[in-house]
Parts: sequence; structure tokens; C-alpha cells
Amino acid sequence: LYAPPETTAGTPAPLLVFLHGGGFVIGDLETHDVTCRIFCRHAGVHVLAIDYRLAPEHPWPAAVEDSVAATKWALEHAAELGADPERVAVGGDSAGGNLAAITCQVLAGEGGPTPAAQLLLYPTTDVHHTGGSADLFAEGFFLTRPQMDWFAEQYLGTSYDADDPRISPMLGKLGGLPPAVLITAGFDPLRDEGEAYVEALRAAGVPVVHRRFEGMIHGFVNMTAAAHSARDATVEIAGTLRGVLATVDAMRSEPRGASAVTG
Repeated sequence: LYAPPETTAGTPAPLLVFLHGGGFVIGDLETHDVTCRIFCRHAGVHVLAIDYRLAPEHPWPAAVEDSVAATKWALEHAAELGADPERVAVGGDSAGGNLAAITCQVLAGEGGPTPAAQLLLYPTTDVHHTGGSADLFAEGFFLTRPQMDWFAEQYLGTSYDADDPRISPMLGKLGGLPPAVLITAGFDPLRDEGEAYVEALRAAGVPVVHRRFEGMIHGFVNMTAAAHSARDATVEIAGTLRGVLATVDAMRSEPRGASAVTG
């Protein structure tokens, strides 16, 4: 748990439940420590990082179950953590973005409390990974197609329902989901499926702030120590999340199609 400085206004800061990336196979609390610290400081939020179970020892749907359970717990216990229980967001990068999107769908489908917002950093939204950027950037841009195939095999095995929305959130029910901040990278094989999810959310009436960082590759929020541009981008994303959480009540009441786009 990362806690921001106390505010002078007396209003508790929001809480971000953060689900790390790593293809559902690698990554942990340490690999994303700096990322969580940046969001805590620059978004002004408490960050609860989740060490969900990883494949292949714990294949799908273990990570989904853990993400849903952790977010439910955070929604119920935010006040005990010193956070605002009305402003609990869930987010993650890559595989973590997939889990955050699915978590919002599952909770909305159950009819119980849902997060106030979702932060989706270059998420994987469609297990098929076909066409467009998936082919254009399949090699030479950090995340490769062979790597994606290997991660999928570890996580899903060789026999699974590719149309299950708990694998591909693109196929889920999107109406009534919380406002989203969705980030894509210009040279990322997952770029187009992330941006397709933006359009699908908009079509379902979900407020979306989308930003494509044109010069970035997949995983850039973990490259803040190596590139000033990556750090600047991550700080900008944190500022966007701060703004969304400050106005989340207004965003929830926006009319259909009134979503915002930057960049």
C-alpha cells in the first residue's frame, strides 16, 4: 500500500487498485514499485498493488478471480486504508490492464459496487491479436508476437474458449462500466486492440479519455529510469487520472457519446 501526503482540504485521497503487467506469467510487487510510486505521488492517490497468482502454476482464471476479489475488498475497506470509499479505481498495464477491464465487467455484471474509474495502460483486450499493429510491430519493438503466443499458452493452455469475455474483455458487456482512462503506445503490437476497445466503450456510452503516446513502445511505464520521455508520459497519465477522479461524478452523468479524447 502506497499512501500520498495528507491533503489539507480534509478530503481523503482516492484509491487505485493496481494490477501489474507481465503476460500473466511474470511481474510482481517489486517490478512495478516505481510505477506505483509515480502514480501515488502524481495522481495523488493511495495505491494498493496486488500480487495476484501467476501462470503456469496458476492458469486462467486464477488471476481474474484474484483481481475481482482484491477489488471487492478494496471497495469495502477503502476507508480503513485512509482512502475515499467513493473514489476507488482499478487499473493496470498490459496483462494488468486486461484484468482491470475484466474486473469492471464482472463487478458491473454482479450488480454490486463498482470502481469509480478504470485505468487501462496498453491493455490486451482481444486474445486473437490479429491484423494491424499486431502484425506491423510483431518483431523488433520490445514485445514480440512469439512472446505473446508463449504468454497465452502459459496462461490459457492449448484448449480454451477464445470468446470468453473473462479472457477478451472486448467481447464483454460494456454498458454501465465506469469511466476509463485508456493509454496506447504508437509502436505497440497491442495498440490497435486497445484503441478498438476505446471505440467499443464509447459506443456503449462509457466516458473515455484516450491518449496515444506516438513514440512509445509497449511497457514504457516500466522504463521511467531509462528514458525521460517514458517518465514524462507516466507523470502525464497520472495527472490525467487525478483529473478524472476529481470529476468522476460528473463523468458518470455525461450523456451518451460525450467522452473525451486527448492527443
